[in-house]
Amino acid sequence: MDQGLRGKRVLVTGGTRGIGRATVLAFARAGAHVLACHHTEGEEADSLVRELKELGDRNQVVRADVTDSADTRRLAGTVEAAFGGLDALVNNVGVDGAAPFAEISGEEWRRLLDHNVTSAYLVTQAMLGLLAEGASVINIGASAALRGRVNGVHYSASKAALIGFTRGLCKELGSRGIRVNLVAPGLTETEPGAGLPPQVVERVVAITALGRLCRPNDVAGAVLFLAGDTSRYISGVALNVDGGI
Repeated sequence: MDQGLRGKRVLVTGGTRGIGRATVLAFARAGAHVLACHHTEGEEADSLVRELKELGDRNQVVRADVTDSADTRRLAGTVEAAFGGLDALVNNVGVDGAAPFAEISGEEWRRLLDHNVTSAYLVTQAMLGLLAEGASVINIGASAALRGRVNGVHYSASKAALIGFTRGLCKELGSRGIRVNLVAPGLTETEPGAGLPPQVVERVVAITALGRLCRPNDVAGAVLFLAGDTSRYISGVALNVDGGI
């Protein structure tokens, strides 16, 4: 079924690697006009520029620090100049962290909260006036928010906060027809074996109904569904993409 994404104007933060990159390319292949935001210059950004040029001349890759309010306002100006407005915003920026709770420093706590929660607040607020009637905001969370994770209290807490952010914002923006949802991936293979020891991967796969790790394209598919016309009455949902853990 056609999801009606052709010609849609889309911003994806953290768009040059992993889930973000897969999502950017999936939107572009569906005919959307995509602006991918990233923080660090390098080959990943350069190669995405090349790939996107082959998929449409309105696609762009721009650099911005989405944990900084001034930079998110500058990003909003870039979006307005490029597209005039937005039909979909994907808050994908996020970082991981692993440490026993007793060893989590204040700096590390703030790092995860700034990237995983505050960035979504800053970007969404900056883009508020650009969101078209009936637009879709999609936050990338994590299934760990619902289950918790050993040595990841700060990560679990930050991703759980995004669920509350999603639920509250959907009620505020619903009068404009704007939908706000969250995709919660399980352990995702953004690199071989998700960068984990083989025995850890085997344990995760063993408790997963579909018998494999999540892949970036699995998450991208859920994001495109929530951005498209076939989900036009879905808002405030946290959609697990975890293979049935």
